[in-house]
Amino acid sequence: MADRGEDVDAESEDELYEVVNITDYARRHQWWSLVFGNSTGPIAEKYSVASQIMMGGVTGWCTGYLFQRVGKIVATAVGGGFLLLQIANHSGYVQVDWKKVEKDVNKAKKHLKKKANKAAPELSSFIEESTEFVKRNIVISGGFVGGFLLGLAS
Repeated sequence: MADRGEDVDAESEDELYEVVNITDYARRHQWWSLVFGNSTGPIAEKYSVASQIMMGGVTGWCTGYLFQRVGKIVATAVGGGFLLLQIANHSGYVQVDWKKVEKDVNKAKKHLKKKANKAAPELSSFIEESTEFVKRNIVISGGFVGGFLLGLAS
């Protein structure tokens, strides 16, 4: 009897599980495949030029529109903060030690120059990869840029 119980435990430990590769699943079940149809090959061959321009244009417009709205809010907040600080300084509520500010700004400049020199190779490789992506997907990239500019103008 003890042997049978051990066999059941051994069987449950040796159960086989199916391994699902999520990246393959995502490639096969992309949301735009439902909208524009499914085919194989690179994006330039997968969808018609009109579909690529539309996808790029819609995503570009959304990005540009959000960029414009968020940019206005950030600019208003930063400008308003500087205005309030100037009013407080002029009224005597705040005293600014300009020599300390200049010293801290110079220290920050030196620190940024050091960091910029270290980041230069990483930045250039990122720019090369981005340029290669745009070259491979020129139609959708063009649609994105046009949509982005329209989103900024909205």
